This record gives sequence, structure tokens and C-alpha cells, in this order.
Amino acid sequence: MSVPYETAAYEPPESPESPEEHLMRLLGRALNSFELPDETIRRLDCALAYDGSLHSAHHSAGLHRETYRHTWLLVDGTALTLWELVHNTVPGGEPQHEVYIDEEELRTATTGLALPPDTPDFELPVQVQLAAVPAPRHTYVIDGSADHARRLLRRAENTDRPGADVAALLTTASAHQITQAFGGPGRTGRAGIGFSLYEHAFLLGDGGELSLWEVEHTATPDGRHMCEVYASEDAARRAMERRAAQVT
Repeated sequence: MSVPYETAAYEPPESPESPEEHLMRLLGRALNSFELPDETIRRLDCALAYDGSLHSAHHSAGLHRETYRHTWLLVDGTALTLWELVHNTVPGGEPQHEVYIDEEELRTATTGLALPPDTPDFELPVQVQLAAVPAPRHTYVIDGSADHARRLLRRAENTDRPGADVAALLTTASAHQITQAFGGPGRTGRAGIGFSLYEHAFLLGDGGELSLWEVEHTATPDGRHMCEVYASEDAARRAMERRAAQVT
């Protein structure tokens, strides 16, 4: 019986950058990086993980502006965000990069840009504005998915991992997909600690979908690799924050 989903093998990202490398690249291209407070740079110096995304964009008459959100997970378990503004001053001109510590500074900087006022921005994530558009379906691979789920739960070391009810549902899994949601495998910050977050999405026998969220990290007393599995992304991210806060 055919499965009404596209199949594709999971390919991990190549040559992921460390949190420090992301910071150095951002500071290196930003024209105003020298204006950042020294305390901000010190806090970012030992970041454990990094995540970045496009926040908004505006394109009109050959001029453009994009804003990006760059977030680092710190050793005390908190997160710190920098805002990058990318724009050109003349049609077809070279892009210029600026960096700011909060959205208020970012808004002030954008008001001085010579962009026509009659073309509105679009803010991301798009699903907030286009609620009627369904989220993209997972791209599944049919390859021993029930066994993959069993092995994933078996290697999870956290006591609050999904229980027998979830394990029973996953025995019917016919396909799955693995995607990375945070961090970079094999790379660490200066503190020597690495975090990665993966979504394991499963297509069940009744056509339903179920996702498990895997946290891989080395925030352990002896620096060994540890795997934890959670039933939701929120729970997994909270676990990352707790682990980071325990690093001394």
C-alpha cells in the first residue's frame, strides 16, 4: 500500500559552525559592531548553542531591507538575542550590515532608511499572518520507522521521557523524518559544551503523525555525550536551558 507522502532520506547539515563562529561572522560584517556593549560580548563569549532566522523583509523599487534574529544559549541557561539589519542605500547597491541589541534600536535604525512607504513589510513566521495556509507536510522516509522509534526511546536517559502509551503508538509507525531544530553536531562553544535538538516525526498506521524531540548534549559532569527525549519541543528546549544552567 502506498503512503501519501513524499519520501526522502535525511541528510545532516554539512560543516556546522560553532556558536563562537556565528558571532565572529556577525561582528565581522556589521559596520557598527564596535557600538555593542562590552558586557554583551563577554556574555556571548562562552555561548553553548546558536539559532538564527529571518525576522522580516521589505523589497521595493530595487531597494531592500531584511532583519534577522540571532539567538545564543548561554552557560547560565538564559538566551541572548542580537538583531541584524541588512539593507542597500541605492538600487542594486552592495548590502550593508548593522547589528543591534534590542528591537527598539532596530526600529529606530529602520525608520531612517529610504524605502517607499507604500509597500508593507511582511513579518515572519508567515503562518501568523496567513493562518489559513496549512503548514508544510513532513517529507518521510520508509525505513524501519517503528524500530527507529524503539531505539530512540531506549537510548533516552531522562526519567521524564515519553512512556509506554507513546511507545505503543509508535509500534505502528510506517515512515519517519529527522530534522535538526537547533545547534550543530560535533561543534561546541568555548565552554566545551555542545547542544543539538532534533525532531523525529513519525507517520502512524492510522495516518496520524507524532513527533518526539531529541536533545543531544555534553553538559554532563564528565563531559560524556547524553541523549534525552521529550514529547514536545517546548519541553525539550526547557531541558536544554536547565542543563546549560547546571554547567559550572
